[in-house]
Amino acid sequence: MSMSTTTEVITHHWAFAVFVVIAFGLCAFMLAGGWLLGGKARARYKNTPFESGIDPVGTTHIRLSAKFYLVAMFFVIFDVEALYLYAWSVSIRESGWVGFIEAAIFILVLLAGLVYLVRIGALDWAPARRRVVVKTDIATHTNPHKQ
Repeated sequence: MSMSTTTEVITHHWAFAVFVVIAFGLCAFMLAGGWLLGGKARARYKNTPFESGIDPVGTTHIRLSAKFYLVAMFFVIFDVEALYLYAWSVSIRESGWVGFIEAAIFILVLLAGLVYLVRIGALDWAPARRRVVVKTDIATHTNPHKQ
């Protein structure tokens, strides 16, 4: 007597099936609970944005510079680097010199990327029109107020 393939898969993976059923049940319970217990009141200022007791002024649709998103991406990249280095530091005894050399290469590649970003100006916050190039030439400076 042999079981069908579907029954065999379910018997081997019953814990995962139970997990999926419980996860979907919990999601449905939370959504239904929010709908049943949530507020249904409608008023003049009910849907007005409210922040720390201050009435909103102006529009919320402002344009942000792409630099904000660029810095967020840099943060994620270097945060992931820190996670990799933390995992490496935990297992440094097992990885030995080979692991040390690999981590050093990893750090050097990311450092080269950071130097490249600084060189192209990706981390400069000031717009190009506000950057001032200061040229000082001591030999050509003369004092107009001679005494």
